[in-house]
Amino acid sequence: MSMTITEKILAAHTSEGVVTPGELIDVSIDVIMGHDLSTPLAIHEMEKIGAKKVFDPEKIILVPDHFTPNKDVNAAESCKRMREFAERQGIAHYYEIGEMGIAHALLPEQGLVVPGDVIVGGDSHSCTYGAIGSFATGVGSTDLAAAMLTGTLWLKVPESMKLILRGKPRRWVSAKDLILHILGDLGVDGALYKAMEFAGDTVELLPISGRLTMANMVVEAGAKNGIFGVDKITETYLHGRARREYRVFQSDPNARYADVREYDVGSLEPMVAFPFSPGNVRPVSEATDVSIDQVVIGSCTNGRIEDLRMAAEVLQGRKVAPGVRLIVIPATQDIYGRAIKEGLLEIFLAAHGVVSPPTCGPCVGGHMGVLAKGESAASTTNRNFIGRMGHPESMVYLVSPAVAAASAVKGRIAHPDEVIRIGK
Repeated sequence: MSMTITEKILAAHTSEGVVTPGELIDVSIDVIMGHDLSTPLAIHEMEKIGAKKVFDPEKIILVPDHFTPNKDVNAAESCKRMREFAERQGIAHYYEIGEMGIAHALLPEQGLVVPGDVIVGGDSHSCTYGAIGSFATGVGSTDLAAAMLTGTLWLKVPESMKLILRGKPRRWVSAKDLILHILGDLGVDGALYKAMEFAGDTVELLPISGRLTMANMVVEAGAKNGIFGVDKITETYLHGRARREYRVFQSDPNARYADVREYDVGSLEPMVAFPFSPGNVRPVSEATDVSIDQVVIGSCTNGRIEDLRMAAEVLQGRKVAPGVRLIVIPATQDIYGRAIKEGLLEIFLAAHGVVSPPTCGPCVGGHMGVLAKGESAASTTNRNFIGRMGHPESMVYLVSPAVAAASAVKGRIAHPDEVIRIGK
């Protein structure tokens, strides 16, 4: 029976060994991730039924990343509860301040997720890990509790849709722009409960950092998961990094898809998602009249070293516009250290930006950059719903690191070429 990569991975984690779209199945889980918002609720659910032990402390990863460093007493209490739970359960993969990072950047970086895995996380953007050829999806805290206790998950096998990207992107057009363009085409429910499988010559050249960005945002189209096939770029990334042996799956040539779409990306501009939807997308050339108060460069979507390098290239020798706040957040401790060694933080500081330790922070309107009433931000994060980054009457424009950096300099949404030309 012909199957897609998503179907093959799920089938390999069931007793039957074969699945069909729409079928309800129980799958065994390889990795379970929880953070400081989802885990305390899961612990509460476990305690309600008198559960004492998790099914396997080696397969659970806990990362306090949303409101950390603790923003207030409630955040401190939540993290304490999570920390004590990890100690009681003997969970080896608990990442405290000083070694942590935003979970969706940390787990791939540390080789904790590998191809062929079934991964669930107590966060909707757990779909990020599909970038390396795994089935990864988000769950609520009750399901997170059940997964931690049983090591299994009940789900419906998603239909797959194939997204074929062709052509060489122009300078400054990044993976963030590619996924925003796709979201603009699909809308926020165009892939509802489907597996978004990426292919094409454009994808074959994307680094893992770009694939992680794209897989991260498939949930904004309503997808169950996003997934890339494993290739030489994946294998190179995993070499010396993966902590476990893994199994590679690929879609069969005659696998069936609910939808196949092709995109010629050679003529694309950098893209901007306007409030209040990641699918409300326009080219940057149609957004240059939008003034901004704040720029955020970071998050699980675009806080990797490649993203910081891109932003630094635009900001080198320049300063942010008067009245604009620039906040840079390396996604992990390792990325923070590499940015120091490469001199990137010096560039951000010289531009009058500030650099935060790793945290989700402003992305969820938590801390380190909450917006006031009437303020606007250009942000490399993944959502721009009403009130997402602060006041319900604030506005968030989703952009790439290059556009974010250029916008910080100009004080409005700007194409990077507008800024780079200043130095010529």
